[in-house]
Amino acid sequence: MGKSQEHSFWALKEIRKRTPFEWKGLDSDNGSEFINQILYKYCRREGIEFTGSRATRKNDNAYIEEKNWIHVRKIFGYLRYDSYEELAIMNDLYRNELRLHKNFSQPVMKLQSKERIGGKVKRRYEVAKTPYQRLIEPSQIPEGVEEELKGIYLSLNPAQLKRSIDAKLAKLYQAYEEKKRSLYVDPHEKRVPHIVRNYMIQQSPVGLGT
Repeated sequence: MGKSQEHSFWALKEIRKRTPFEWKGLDSDNGSEFINQILYKYCRREGIEFTGSRATRKNDNAYIEEKNWIHVRKIFGYLRYDSYEELAIMNDLYRNELRLHKNFSQPVMKLQSKERIGGKVKRRYEVAKTPYQRLIEPSQIPEGVEEELKGIYLSLNPAQLKRSIDAKLAKLYQAYEEKKRSLYVDPHEKRVPHIVRNYMIQQSPVGLGT
């Protein structure tokens, strides 16, 4: 919960553990959750090249920013999920069914070239591939890791993955509705005052008698 330096650093290390290839570089935006001594020293110690975006250039990481819709908003929408119960459901989805669905079942087109012809831009795209298909191309990952990924791919049922995702999204929305009901206060409801305790009453001043 939150995006402090410590939370972001812990999350990056968890991501690195699950990544099936070695990290050679890390390119972040200019937020303080990334540009700090903790992450800088870690990258130097691990031999990871650490680069950042240019100031005032919010779209420097365009390949990342363009995924905000497909990986976040299209799935979870624009409701405010801010409870620990909701966080647990979302993390469960990203670590399990959603991760498998996105990486093994959802193909992505990659821009190959673009050419300006008069007032129009003509774009050519490569054949759409899933992240898994791009990763197992020759010399991308060690052979042992490749065999492990193939085993995961052959064990998946895309239809079952989709049903599980929908079930957990329904559970997330139910948690949101319950939270909203618990926070709702009817302005016309008669409020019963709390019991007044003795120490809550202002005591009369005590003075010396004449």
